[in-house]
Amino acid sequence: MKQIVVPGEIVSEERKRLGSNVYVANGKIRSKVLGMTDTDGEYANVVALEGKYEPRPDDVVIGTIVRAVHAGYEINLNSATTSFIPRSAIRDELREGDLISAKVSYVNEMKQAEIEFPRLVFGGEIISITPVKVPRFIGKNASMLEILKEGTGSALMIGKNGRVWAKGGNIPLLKKALAFIEENSHKSHLTNAVQEMLKKEK
Repeated sequence: MKQIVVPGEIVSEERKRLGSNVYVANGKIRSKVLGMTDTDGEYANVVALEGKYEPRPDDVVIGTIVRAVHAGYEINLNSATTSFIPRSAIRDELREGDLISAKVSYVNEMKQAEIEFPRLVFGGEIISITPVKVPRFIGKNASMLEILKEGTGSALMIGKNGRVWAKGGNIPLLKKALAFIEENSHKSHLTNAVQEMLKKEK
């Protein structure tokens, strides 16, 4: 059963592998953060409920071009530091304000992310969500993401850095659904609740 825990609170007394945001003290697995427990599998995890985006390798992110220089482009990934890509890494000529999708390849000790496979994102709009809650917006096996796409008719991409790119369909309804997930991210059976909400609002 999922529950909200505060730092230091017991997550599990069973023998489990240590996942994210947990540690062991006095033989019990405890939480490092304010978050929601996830102990269904062999791992004990806590999904943090607040905080800024911290890049990790293999994260798919949505970045904004903040500066174009001769050598390349400076990119805002909604993290504590900016990233950079050389002009040779992307075919398109980019301008300040352009959006790209990319994958984090490496994160250095300064928490700066190196990115690869940058692609220019055309049209649509960006909606901000809390980065640490992104797993709830995607759902297990992308179940929540599929419900959002089907329920709103929008083309969607959710970046691990707390940015949702949306194009077409019912954008006002999508924003309402995203706000609903944000407010209720700590609750169980959230996928079903969102599905019902979208049916009623259509």
